[in-house]
Order: sequence, then structure tokens, then C-alpha cells
Amino acid sequence: MPNSNSMTPKTGSIDHSHYSPKLTNDDLAPTRQQNWSWYNIFSFWMSDVHSMGGYVVAASFFTLGLASWQVLICLLCGICIVQICANLVAKPSQMAGVPYAVICRQAFGVFGANIPAVIRGLIAFAWYGIQTFLAANALMLVLLKFFPTLTPLTQSRWLGLSSLGWMCFGLMWFLQAMVFWHGMSAIKRFIDFAGPAVYVVMLALAGWILYQTGLSNISFTLSSKSLSNGQQAWQMVTAIALVVSYFSGPLLNFGDFSRYGKSMDEIRRGNRWGLPFNFLLFSIVTVVIVSGTQSLFGQMITDPIETVSRVGSSVAVALGLLTMIIATIGINIVANFVSPAFDFSNCAPQKISFRTGGMIAAIGSVLLTPWNLFQSPELIHYTLDVLGAFIGPLFGILVADFYLIKRGKISVDDLFNATPGGRYWYRNGFNPKAIMALVPAVVIGLAISFTPSLHQVANFSWFIGVFLGGGCYRYLARRERVADTAVHYAGMVSAPKE
Repeated sequence: MPNSNSMTPKTGSIDHSHYSPKLTNDDLAPTRQQNWSWYNIFSFWMSDVHSMGGYVVAASFFTLGLASWQVLICLLCGICIVQICANLVAKPSQMAGVPYAVICRQAFGVFGANIPAVIRGLIAFAWYGIQTFLAANALMLVLLKFFPTLTPLTQSRWLGLSSLGWMCFGLMWFLQAMVFWHGMSAIKRFIDFAGPAVYVVMLALAGWILYQTGLSNISFTLSSKSLSNGQQAWQMVTAIALVVSYFSGPLLNFGDFSRYGKSMDEIRRGNRWGLPFNFLLFSIVTVVIVSGTQSLFGQMITDPIETVSRVGSSVAVALGLLTMIIATIGINIVANFVSPAFDFSNCAPQKISFRTGGMIAAIGSVLLTPWNLFQSPELIHYTLDVLGAFIGPLFGILVADFYLIKRGKISVDDLFNATPGGRYWYRNGFNPKAIMALVPAVVIGLAISFTPSLHQVANFSWFIGVFLGGGCYRYLARRERVADTAVHYAGMVSAPKE
């Protein structure tokens, strides 16, 4: 729990009466319930990894023309980088017991934190709709398989989606909203179930394919490309970057979940099992399935929904697709619902609660008609590049401020102080140096993304953004670096020496 003079150690109750109402509500204030164990963090990452998107990404690396051992090294290196970054971004939120949007006040100012919060919220805004559409599409396949009389409902379209599509999308939208509406306790219970459930289906599907094809027909190299040593090295570096980029969104707002961790030791343990071990095992199971489809159906299928739909048993198909739906709901809530809920709430704490913030994202996702975005590969490509251009600098500035400038110290009380006397007031509640570091880093990232000749470099937009944003901020704020002998004041939390 955060070490503050306003906390009662025995009960964990916290007095928020002296916090500014412009910056505080029950959802943003330091949590009283830091009771998540390593398994809860492990389940969080399982829900994030075990998605249709994660399946396709893992499978695609085996088509780059690399040997199996090279691909596995890329996956392991990439996910280890994610693990290190997750540990870094988790610590300040776990120490203070506050979400990502609030911890950003330390670097951007108590009001300037709305800038990174809104950016992250809008990113989740779009992907929430796309993931809901993918889950709805899986549900539609189940319904059509068992109730073919519904086929006429797929003929007519409105705003790019069929009548049956609207019904399925509406149902998925409602189910996710129901889980979210019951709060973080319900979300924790849901992801504790969703992640392991997908493993059961994936392992069963891999076993069925091995039974049908035989072990001799499973190959870990699914491409006939012949690459030179230099090309292999470039593909390996690119694959590592893509792994990190894929997880960059949930990684940025990991503090929304680490704030509930019992301790950093529990979080590190959960990250260790939930990332390197879990992702590598998931990747191996994935390639067994994908390779088996090539032998079994005569073509390589990277869409898990299509693979499951080709299983002979109707009951098995229904169970498999329903589990995929549960997995998609899990990652959607984890990555794209919780984040905007806290982020939008941070903008107007007294008017927008955690629930209201989440529902703003849910309603906005429908207005975006995400199925139209998903049907435009070129638009999705540029969208991903743009997201990386924003997410990288935000991560870099957050980490540089906490570890290099503030030296692992947080004034919890000042995170909620909206007066010029607060340490994070800076200039009218905004830190000009953080904004000055963010803008050029984002502009350079966008320039790389939209320059055709730099297309290959765009895969590294997250890394470029991290170093540009973090490095620029470290230079601009160098005179504000907190000394080891800094005077401790009320509400100060210091990172324990390790």
C-alpha cells in the first residue's frame, strides 16, 4: 500500500478529504485493495496473449523464411523486452496504488496528464470496437452452423454490417459491458477464467490436428523462402520489434492493473510466468496448429476461427468458437475497456466515473463502425504505425521521469494537489518540458510512418519514440533531478532499494 501519513496502516483506510475534487474520485484515488497475487497478473497476460490477434501474430513469424530456432529466439527476446518494460512501468503505480492516468501527473503535471490519458484512451477507443466485431463474427459463425435458417439475415446490410452482424455485435457489446459494469473484482475473476480456458481449447485443437496428420507432418518452418545471412538477421530484428509493438498498448497502461498488486515481487513473478513462459508455449502450440492445417486442409490457415470451424464435430466447433469469443472479450476488457475508463475519468473526475468512462469508449466504438476500419488493410496499417508513434514517447517520458528524474520517489498527496504549492503543479498544472519532449518525438514518428521509403523503419516506431521521448525529456528536465538526500515530505513514497 502507498506509504502516506494520511493512511491508517491497520485497516488500509485512506482519508481523501484533502485531495482536490478536480483530481479525485473513488476510482482514481489510491486503492485500498492491493490484493492481486502473481496468478492474477499471470492471468492478465494470458488474456492478452490468448487472442485471435496474438494467434495470427505468432503464426506469421513462422512464415518469414526463418528456421524454427530463429523464430523462437525472436519470440523469446521480444517478450523478454516486454517483461522488462512491464516491470518498469508497474512499479510507480503499485507503489502509489493509482492508475496510469494519475501516475502521468508526476511527469506531465496534474492537468497535463490529460494529454497522455486522452491519447491512450482514444487508442483503446478504436480497438475496443474492432475486437468486439471479431468476437461478434465468431458468434455469427456458431449461429449459422447450428441455425442455417438465419442465413437470409446476412444478406441485407446497414452501415456496412448485416442484420445478423448487428445482432451479434450488440450481444457482444452488452456482455462485455455487463462484466465491466461489475467493476475490477468481476474483471479479475473473468480474466482468471478466460486465459486458462483458451489453453484448454488450443491444446485440444493441437492434439486433434496431431492425431489427424501425425507428428511427421508438423514442421516448425512454414515458409519456402531462402534468405541470405543478412536478410535473416534483419527479419529476426524486425520480428523482435513487432512482438514489442504488438504489446505496446497494454504495456503502457499496465499500471491500471499493477496498482492492485500485493507487492512488486508478486508482479514480477506474474510477469515472468505470464510473458516469456506463457508466450513461448502459446507460440509453439500455435505453430503446431497452423502447420497442421497446411497438411490437413492443403493450405496454411492463420485464422483460428476458420480452423476451429473446420473441425468435424459440431459440438467441438461450438465449444471452440465460444471459448475464442470468451478470450476476445477478456483481452478487450483488459486492453481496451479498463484503460479508457480510467483515462476519461481522469479528465473530469467529478463528472466521469470509472464506469462512465468505460461506457463512453463503448458507445464511441459503435459510432466508429469498426467493421469498416477492419476491412481496410491500408488504413489499419497506417493506424498501427500512428499508434506506435504516440505510445513510444509516452512510455519513454514516463519511465525517464520516474527513474532518472524523480529517482523512484512519488508524492502521493501531490498527485491530487491542484494548487501552485503542489510538486506536480509545474506551470498552471502542465509540465512544459514533458510536452516539449513529446511533440517532436511524435512528429518524427509520424513522419517515419507516412514516408514510403522508410516503411521498414516504421516497424521500430515504438523503440524510436521511447528513445526520442525519454532522451529528450531527460535532457530538458536534467536540473530537476531529485537527489538521493532529498527531504522526505508528507505522502512521499520511495522505491525500495533492490
